[in-house]
Amino acid sequence: MHKSYSVSSLGPGGLDLTGAFFKPIRGAASPSRIKRHTKISVIGAGNVGMAIAQTILTQDLADELVLVDAKPDKLRGEMLDLQHAAAFLPRTKIIASVDYAVTVGSDLCIVTAGARQIPGESRLNLLQRNVSLFRNIIPPLAEHAPEAILVIVSNPVDVLTYVAWKLSGFPSNRVIGSGTNLDSSRFQFLIADHLDVNAQDVQAFIVGEHGDSSVALWSSISVGGVPVLSFLEKQEISYEKETLENIHKAVIDSAYEVISLKGYTSWAIGYSVANLARTLLRDQRKIHPVSVLATGFYGIEGGEVFLSLPAQLGRGGVLGVTNVHLTDEEEHKLRESAKTILEVQDQLHVC
Repeated sequence: MHKSYSVSSLGPGGLDLTGAFFKPIRGAASPSRIKRHTKISVIGAGNVGMAIAQTILTQDLADELVLVDAKPDKLRGEMLDLQHAAAFLPRTKIIASVDYAVTVGSDLCIVTAGARQIPGESRLNLLQRNVSLFRNIIPPLAEHAPEAILVIVSNPVDVLTYVAWKLSGFPSNRVIGSGTNLDSSRFQFLIADHLDVNAQDVQAFIVGEHGDSSVALWSSISVGGVPVLSFLEKQEISYEKETLENIHKAVIDSAYEVISLKGYTSWAIGYSVANLARTLLRDQRKIHPVSVLATGFYGIEGGEVFLSLPAQLGRGGVLGVTNVHLTDEEEHKLRESAKTILEVQDQLHVC
C-alpha cells in the first residue's frame, strides 16, 4: 500500500496538540461553514509541476495543495522543501503521494507529467508513449475527483488535452489545455518591448496549435484600447509585414531558446498556469487563449480537435468562446493549424 505524506497534528503518544493549545468556543462554526475549501492537485513533480506549485502557493490560490508523482523520494523531498517555507507563505496544507486517492475532492487537477523524447525518437512514438502514460493518470483522477476541472500542461498539449478528454469522460468544458496562454504572454511582451509600453496594456492573442502552426491575430491587437494596425493605416504610417512575421517567429522560438540555454522552461509556464487557476477557481470570467474543443468554431471541421481559441473561463470551466473577428487569412491559417493537429491525432490509438 502506498504512503501519503503529510504533517500530522498529533504529538508524541497520539496527543492532540491542537486541543491542548486552543480551547474551543461554544457554537463556533466549523471551517467548512466559514469558507469554501479549495483543493488543487498537481500531477508531476518535475520542473514545470514544481514551478506551478510554487506559484500557486505564493499567490494564495488554494487551501490544500496536493503533489502526485511516480518517484516517492523526490516527491517527499519537494513536499518537505515547500512545507519548510510555511512561515513565509499563506497558510496552505501541502501533502504528497504516489497514490491518486490523495486527489479526492480536488477542484482543479493540473497535469504536467509526460515522457521525455529519446534522441532519434519520432514525435508520433513520443506521443504514443504519452498516451500510455495518460491511461495511468487520467482515469484515476476522474475516479477520485469527478467534479474537478482538468488543466493539461504536458506537451504536445493540444493532442494530450484531447486524449485527457476522451479518457476522463468529462464534459469538454471541464477539460482545458494551457495552450497558447503563455505564447500570448510572450507575444504581448515582444509587442510591448517593440512599442516601449507596458505589456499589461497590450491585448494580443496567439491561437491555434501550441507549436509551429500557431496563428498571430494581428488584426485584433490593441494597445490601451487603440487597434494597432487600423491606427497605423489611418495615420498612413507604413509598416512591413516582415516585421510582424519576425515578432511571431520570435514567439515560436522563445521556448526553444530557453530550453537550449537552461535545459527546460519553468517559471513562465508556472505563472501562466497559476493565472488560469485564479481565473477558474475565483470565477473571474476572464478571456484566455487556451486549448478547447474547437470543432464548429471559425469553420473548423473534419473531426474532434482541441486547439487554442480566446475563451471565457470561470468556476464551471470553459464558459464560452469569444467571437473575435478574424481576417480571411487568419481564419484560413487557423483551419490549417487544426488540420496539422488532426493529422497527428488520427494516427494515435486513444481508446
